[in-house]
Formats: sequence, structure tokens, C-alpha cells
Amino acid sequence: MRRREGNYLLRTNLEGRTPEEFWGFYMQLVQVEEAFRNLKGDLAIRPIWHQLESRIEAHIFVTFLAYCLHVTLGQRLQGCAPGWTPRSALEQLKGMQLIDVKVPTADGRRLEMARYTQPDKAQQLTLAMLKLELPPQPPPKIYASQPSQVGGCGEDFCPG
Repeated sequence: MRRREGNYLLRTNLEGRTPEEFWGFYMQLVQVEEAFRNLKGDLAIRPIWHQLESRIEAHIFVTFLAYCLHVTLGQRLQGCAPGWTPRSALEQLKGMQLIDVKVPTADGRRLEMARYTQPDKAQQLTLAMLKLELPPQPPPKIYASQPSQVGGCGEDFCPG
């Protein structure tokens, strides 16, 4: 028992492979299991029961994209912030939001502005560490009149 401390003992029914190949298979298994833990944990992906095949495919595609971004963030962190995880970076940045502000004017037009919240000091440091810059706030847009709402109340917010 003492000689095995700190070592892995892999047992398999496969034949004709080298120990290095078996270790490679095991490491692939570990990576796949970690991917599923990330999908369930950090990305909060849970089963959703779709009825249509196109929705199932879309759900898988969005989940895959989320995982790709998660892995990319992890790789970027390795280079610029060793010890940080994608979870810690996302936790730091989760307070930032993008909102659409819609303001009716007195003459019947409406002003629309997409705005993101200004990052606090910790978020600014995280963005700088990741070598990311926020784009400039987009200019406001003004529209001549309210869009018609088919079957709606004609307002951006309909009570009830």
C-alpha cells in the first residue's frame, strides 16, 4: 500500500495499448466530466424539455456556445491571471448590465438608448486584467412615432 501512495492505478479490459494511451483515455474522461460539471455549475445549464427537434438543436447549440466561451475565458485567465477561474471572473462581472431606455417625448416621438452600467473599480480591474475594453456607449436614437402593436395596448409596458 505504501508504494501506491500518490499514484494512480488504472484497470481496464482493453488490450494492446500502452500505459501512456490508457492515461490519455483517462484524462479525456476527466475533461469530459469537468465539462459537464461546468455546464451544470458555472453555466447553470439545466435540462429543459423541448418538444420540437429544432428547439432541441437550438438548445444544444446555445449550450455548446456557452461552454466554448467558458473555456476561452479560462484560457485567457491562465495567461493573464493565474489562479483565477472563469467562475470568479464571471462573479466579478455579473453586476454589469445592458439596458434599453425608452422615453416618450412631448411631441409624440420616442427616444431610445441602449446603455450599460458603468463598471465599478473591481470590475474595471477585471476587464483590464483580461485586456478587454467596453465599447463606447451607442448614440441615442429618436423615432418619429410609437410603433403599432398588433393585439397589444400600444405601450412599451402593458399592465396585466
